[in-house]
Amino acid sequence: MLSQPIRYTFGGDEQLFAEISDEMSLDAFFKSLSMVEAIKKQAMEGILDVCLANASFQIRFNPDVIHPDDLLIKVKAIESLTRHQQSQCLETRIVEIPVLYNDPWTHETLMRFRDRHQDPNATDLEYAARINGLQDTQAFIDAHSGSPWFVSMVGFVSGLPFMFQMVEQEKQLEVPKYLSPRTDTPKQTLGHGGCFGCIYSVRGAGGYQMFGITPSPIYDPQQSLSYFKDSMVFFRTGDIVQFKPLARDEYDHILEQVEAGDYAPKTRPFSFNLEDYQADPEGYKKTIMEVLYVD
Repeated sequence: MLSQPIRYTFGGDEQLFAEISDEMSLDAFFKSLSMVEAIKKQAMEGILDVCLANASFQIRFNPDVIHPDDLLIKVKAIESLTRHQQSQCLETRIVEIPVLYNDPWTHETLMRFRDRHQDPNATDLEYAARINGLQDTQAFIDAHSGSPWFVSMVGFVSGLPFMFQMVEQEKQLEVPKYLSPRTDTPKQTLGHGGCFGCIYSVRGAGGYQMFGITPSPIYDPQQSLSYFKDSMVFFRTGDIVQFKPLARDEYDHILEQVEAGDYAPKTRPFSFNLEDYQADPEGYKKTIMEVLYVD
């Protein structure tokens, strides 16, 4: 459990930013989650929104209703009360995301932007494998898809999940972003920057390394598929993601299902316990896999 105090700063007249830690960790996420839940529970007058992020949270408030200094005093009091009552459990779900690694569309895109990359003579997968000390791109794909990922934040672009790999810190895959951003990234690209994985929800600019593409829509403003009936955004903070490598024919089959309106990703409800995970990360990973793939 993290012991250092939260660092608070104001952003303009209507934002209070709270930084839990300089580094992302599940401890930092759960401390942030505990604070957000406690603040929402108090329903303070003048608070307009509380937004949870990777290792921080932000409060949007009306300064005409609550003075910034008064808000800070109240939030610090909540921090003191929750210091020894941090949430350890989260009711969430496990989600399977199929991925065509090393696909032709991200490959064509990354080749157009080699002048912005650390290694113009290698693909993103080849570069990622090499700097992580792995034998080849298949070894990298095995490592990337061989462990679950925890969604610690949804945003920046509508529906885009930021994901933290659920392995011991020394085993985490880390890859820097492009030296300068691309002006194009295919929709539903599997990306990676620093310690974070993501899925680009829409086509557009981006700087994360590109490893593959999923046929599974994650953002649907028209809510045309059944699994978007409650929200145009698929991912939720706290989701646990398991990537499933696909062959090209499997990818094409899922695309046909999407186009016919008959597709939905495999999901299972799950009660995540931080203490149990930290006590036995490898064993907990097996539990997650059993939940997802046992009928």
